[in-house]
Amino acid sequence: MSLISPDKTITFALSVKDRHASADWYGRMLGFELIYHADEVGWSEVRTNTDGVTIGFGEHTEPTPGNSMPVFGVADIDDARSKLEGAGVKFDGETVVVDGMVKLATFFDPDNNALMIAQNLSGEFG
Repeated sequence: MSLISPDKTITFALSVKDRHASADWYGRMLGFELIYHADEVGWSEVRTNTDGVTIGFGEHTEPTPGNSMPVFGVADIDDARSKLEGAGVKFDGETVVVDGMVKLATFFDPDNNALMIAQNLSGEFG
């Protein structure tokens, strides 16, 4: 039995220089559909051809090539984080809240790979 119950969504977060161009490229090359551009927070997201799997693009001036972070959707991030922390899982700072959009918390596996849990606050996209 697991400590938390991720929902049936996963987003792979990529660091890119131009998220609009990246979303366009993934659409043209792979047939992925744009979900939205959130210009106010520097984030764009596309829907892959696999149910529940999206790719998110975070805009950075110097993106790290090969860097991808899986983001697991959860219904209650505070509960999930509490359970993981109770089991000794290390987190990177506090839970980040983007009002009306999402709550995010980054944590690490035993090999120090970054993972993230996210609670959708918008009522959309899952």
